[in-house]
Amino acid sequence: MQRAGFAASRLAALTNVMQGYVERGDVAGVVSLIWRRGEIGYFEPLGLRDEASQLPMERDTLFRIASMTKPVTSAAIMMLIEEDRLALDTPISLWLPEFAAPRVLRDPTGSLDDTDPIRAPLTVLDLLTHRAGFAYHFTATGPLAEAYAAAFNGFEATGDTSAWLARIAALPLMFQPGTRWHYGVATDVLGVLIERVSGMPLGEFFRTRIFEPLGMRDTAFWVPDTQLARLAAAYNVDPGTRRRVVEDHPATSRWANPRRFQSGGGGLVSTAEDYLQFAQLLLGRGRVGATRLLSHRSVDLMRSNFLSRDQRRLPAFGHVIWAGQGFGLGLSIVDDPAQQLPLGYRSLGSFGWPGAYGTSWFADPVENLIGVMLIQRRSIDPFPMTIDFERRVYDAIDD
Repeated sequence: MQRAGFAASRLAALTNVMQGYVERGDVAGVVSLIWRRGEIGYFEPLGLRDEASQLPMERDTLFRIASMTKPVTSAAIMMLIEEDRLALDTPISLWLPEFAAPRVLRDPTGSLDDTDPIRAPLTVLDLLTHRAGFAYHFTATGPLAEAYAAAFNGFEATGDTSAWLARIAALPLMFQPGTRWHYGVATDVLGVLIERVSGMPLGEFFRTRIFEPLGMRDTAFWVPDTQLARLAAAYNVDPGTRRRVVEDHPATSRWANPRRFQSGGGGLVSTAEDYLQFAQLLLGRGRVGATRLLSHRSVDLMRSNFLSRDQRRLPAFGHVIWAGQGFGLGLSIVDDPAQQLPLGYRSLGSFGWPGAYGTSWFADPVENLIGVMLIQRRSIDPFPMTIDFERRVYDAIDD
């Protein structure tokens, strides 16, 4: 018997599967961590964090966690709601007057000038549940996609969130608020909302209110020069050759700039052990050890499905993803485990949200289990490594 109720031989099978992805060149390296019932049962770095320098993955390697940032931003919003500084039904225009009178496209693929007025004000809940009508350049088509691609230009290095927000507010919404789930910049807008309500930069709010209380020393929007050697190189996949190419290298990394845009939707860097602390906060219904940051009620809401039956029937990312899971406040939640198969193995009530660089995590209240798998491989195409990881984690339980 292995620690935390895992069979050592079955964890070896997990290692072999992860190592296979490294040996085939699908990824340069990976850090995998499994926590169960109060202890870490598996923590394995494999491969390289930097192929050019032949530097190995380490347990404390830093990763760009992309949209794994979103649950952190959502938790921060819930903290402000508990302090009565916001409510789920608060119109965001009270704090973000840029959204006093947004327009909505009549045709999501059509001209940006062909619009209707919004029928209901944008609320905090619309943003948390991705039902505000925002998009990303890769989740929109036509003129709107081009406009979203341009909206981020020039803000990566300067970090001027108000100027960025003004540019986003000038774009029409893709759908009427509240009507359907559509992935977009809603959580980045929440990040600006946190700055306006709290009166401090988003990274400062995260550091003082979440990261320091949880002991997350390595999680931030930028990496100091003294720590850059720990940052893994990030790769993209060339669509022609299907080979990995370096997208962001530690020596020239955009994350080395302390003034870079603080993206509540995808800007954080973290480690497996740091993010485990945050995952424990949500699995523990707002508390890790003696530290409580959120009430039971707030976390239970984050872990509840808010999508209607009709909204769950609509495809996202080109296919139906809501058959076995719903979406809460920044998290997906499994509410029909059988409907996940063959793409998922999580228990009823399990939750998480992945990132575009292939980073992923999940927390399972039935097994009292957290899994974290960190890689740096950006791709919009489906990549089976996360599914293989989760399957082998569940296969290894032996108690």
